Amino acid sequence: MIAELVSQISTHEAPAQALLAQTFVGPEVNWFALSPMLTLLAGALGMMLVGALTPAWPKGLYALVAAVTAGTAGALAMVQWDDITDNGPTTLVGGAIAFDTLAMFLTITICIGVLLVSMLTDSFLRGTPNEGPEIYALYLVAAIGGIVMASANDLIVLFLGLETLSLALYVLAASNRRSLASAESGIKYFVLGGFASAFFLYGIALLYGAAGTTNITEMVATFQSGVDLDNPNALALAGLALLIVGLGFKVAAAPFHVWTPDVYQGAPSPVTALMASVGKAAAFAAMLRVLVTALPFFRDDWRPVIWVLAVLSLLVGSFLAVVQTDVKRMLAYSSVTHAGFLLVGVEAAGHTAGELDPGDGMPSVALYLMLYSVLVIGMIGVVTVVSRAAGNRDGDSSLDSFKGLAKRRPALALGFTVLLLAGAGVPVTSGFIAKFGVIQAAVEVESYALAIIAMVAAVVAAFMYLRIMVNMWLSPPEDGAVEADAAGTGISIDLSSGLAIAAAVAFTLFVGVFPSWLIDAAETVNVIAR
Repeated sequence: MIAELVSQISTHEAPAQALLAQTFVGPEVNWFALSPMLTLLAGALGMMLVGALTPAWPKGLYALVAAVTAGTAGALAMVQWDDITDNGPTTLVGGAIAFDTLAMFLTITICIGVLLVSMLTDSFLRGTPNEGPEIYALYLVAAIGGIVMASANDLIVLFLGLETLSLALYVLAASNRRSLASAESGIKYFVLGGFASAFFLYGIALLYGAAGTTNITEMVATFQSGVDLDNPNALALAGLALLIVGLGFKVAAAPFHVWTPDVYQGAPSPVTALMASVGKAAAFAAMLRVLVTALPFFRDDWRPVIWVLAVLSLLVGSFLAVVQTDVKRMLAYSSVTHAGFLLVGVEAAGHTAGELDPGDGMPSVALYLMLYSVLVIGMIGVVTVVSRAAGNRDGDSSLDSFKGLAKRRPALALGFTVLLLAGAGVPVTSGFIAKFGVIQAAVEVESYALAIIAMVAAVVAAFMYLRIMVNMWLSPPEDGAVEADAAGTGISIDLSSGLAIAAAVAFTLFVGVFPSWLIDAAETVNVIAR
C-alpha cells in the first residue's frame, strides 16, 4: 500500500520537476567580477584541504599563503575598479551583488587588513597548538563575509555576509585554548552577537513586509513611489529601528559597545586587529548600504538617531579610554571613539542621501575606514610584540609593559609614536586626513554641533595616546628589562611582524604627507548601483 502511494506521488511529481527544469533560468554570473571573493574562497579551502593532507608546513608558510591570497584578491579588486570607472556600476548574480566603486574600495581595504594581520599572526602562533592553517583559513572566510557585506544589493545577502564574518570572528576570538580570557571573549561576543543578529534579521523581515522585497534596487523603487510623508509607514520605521540596533552593535557604537573592551582584551591580539579593521570596515559598509543606499527616503527618521549614536560614541569612547590601565582596553574604547567619527560621516551622508549630488559624507567614511584599518593594525601589532615578551603573562598588555620602550627598542617606540599621533589626529599623519574628512563633511551640511563635539572628543582622546607615549619615552624600564632584551629573552621583533608594523607606519606617514591620490580615489565611491 505504502509502496503504491509513493509510486503515485513520484509519478505526479515527475512532470512538475521536468517543467521546473525547463522553465527555470539561473542568473547570469560574471565570474571574473566575483574573482576577489573566489580567490579568497579558493585560498581558504585550499589551505584547509592541503593542510589536512600534508605534514606541518615550513615556518611562516601558512601566513605567507594567506597574505598572498589576500594580496591577490586586493589586486583583482583594483582591476575591477578600473572596469567600473570605465563602464559604470552594475549588479551581479541577478541583482544580488552591487558591482560599484564602494564595493571595490572596501574590498581593497579588507584585503589589506587580512594581509597585514596574517603577517602579524605568524610569530604569535609559533609553538602553540593553533599553529596550522585553520586560523588563516578563518581570516580568509571572515574577509569573504566582509566583502559580501560591502557589496550586497539584497538585505538577505547582506545578512549572509554578516553571519559569515561574525561566525569566523566568534571562533577566532576564542581560538586561544590556553587562555580563559580568550574563551570568555568568545562566548561574550557570540551571545551578544547572536542578539544583534536577531535584531537585524527581524528588521529585514519588517522591511520586507513594508516593501514586498529585500532587493535594495527594488526597495528604492518601491519606496520612491509609495512613501507618504503625512502618514509614515510604521512597519518600515520599526524595521529601520531594529536594523540600526543590529548595526550599532556591529560597529561598536555606544551604547551598543559593551562587548568591545572585554572582547578586544581577551581575544588573541592579531584577532583583535582583525576585528578592529576588517570587522569595522564591513559593518560600516553594511550601514552605508542599508541607510544611505536602501532607505534614503527615510533619512529624516534615521539621521537624528545616527546623530545621537555619534555623540554618545565620541564622548563615551574618549572619556573612558583615558582611565584604562590596559593598552588593549584603551584601544577598544578608542575604537568606540573612531566609530563615533565614522558616524559623523554617516550622518553627513544622510543629509544628501538619494540626491544626485551625494556630497562628501560617504567618501569620507570610506577613506576613514581604509586609513583607520591600517593604523589600528599597526598599533595592535606593536602591542602584540611587546605583550609577548618573556617575563610577561601570556597576552599581558598592561600600560606598565611599555615603560621605557624607547630605551629598549627605540625604532619600535618611534614607530608606535607615529601611529599614536595618527590616532590622535595630529597633522602630517593619515589620522588627521581621516578626521578632517568626516568633520569637513559635517560642516558642509551644516552639522556644526556634531563637528564641534567631534573636535572636542579628539582632544580628550589625545590624552589617552599621550599616556602611552609618556610611558614609552619618559618612564624608566622595569628592572631587568634592558638586560633581558640584550640577552634575547625580552622584546624580539620577527621579520613578518616588523614588516607589517613598518608598512603601517610608512603608509600612515605617506598618506599624511601626500593624501590627494587616496582622497581622489575615495571620492568615486559616490557611484552606487541603483
